[in-house]
Amino acid sequence: MSKSSDKEKDIAKEESQQPAASDKPATAPQAQQQQRVEVDDSQAQVCYANFCRVNGTPEELIIDFGLNSQPFGTPEKPLAVNQRLVVNYYTAKRLMGALQLSIQRHEAAFGVLETNVQKRVVPAAMRQGGGNA
Repeated sequence: MSKSSDKEKDIAKEESQQPAASDKPATAPQAQQQQRVEVDDSQAQVCYANFCRVNGTPEELIIDFGLNSQPFGTPEKPLAVNQRLVVNYYTAKRLMGALQLSIQRHEAAFGVLETNVQKRVVPAAMRQGGGNA
């Protein structure tokens, strides 16, 4: 089983454990019962993406994923979109919550993720040992 399918199972499990905003507070016996959603990921296709684009309509979000082989500067040729995910806004909000929780856990263990590539790039003087104290 792949790591991504394990994460999907964990996300599905966490979602099933989270009460909806309109749910009444759980009593002790209900809190101990955990719903488990079985997921068959044997036919899942795995792809890697370092680019995504989000478009929306009043009813749904369209999320395109692709590989940008030139992450610095403007690509010379159009980026190929390899996967497209279309979800309603309810599913998108649950996905956003699951992603936020996963990122918070990762950052707690490994440090803050800097999304600005320019801030992550180490200057040449630092690479050549000029920044060692």
